[in-house]
Amino acid sequence: MYLRKVDGPRSVTLPDGTIMTRADLPPAETRRWVASRKAAVVRAVSAGLITREQALSTYELSDEELGGWETAVRLHGEAALRATAKKRN
Repeated sequence: MYLRKVDGPRSVTLPDGTIMTRADLPPAETRRWVASRKAAVVRAVSAGLITREQALSTYELSDEELGGWETAVRLHGEAALRATAKKRN
């Protein structure tokens, strides 16, 4: 079996105990950003699976866009990444 050389770790353990690998990241050609894909990139950067710079270049994101995702997750959790907000009754 051949393992491709990558910079950084192949997997990391997240705070909840789950293991995240590079296979859990969205494809590099992703253009439709649903909440689960955004959350995967934010988790990978915060856990050190990929660097912020790698995320920006791989996914062709702006610094402001990724920063907005990180802020939303930090302040309101991953549900804040959804494009439409839930109404409160």
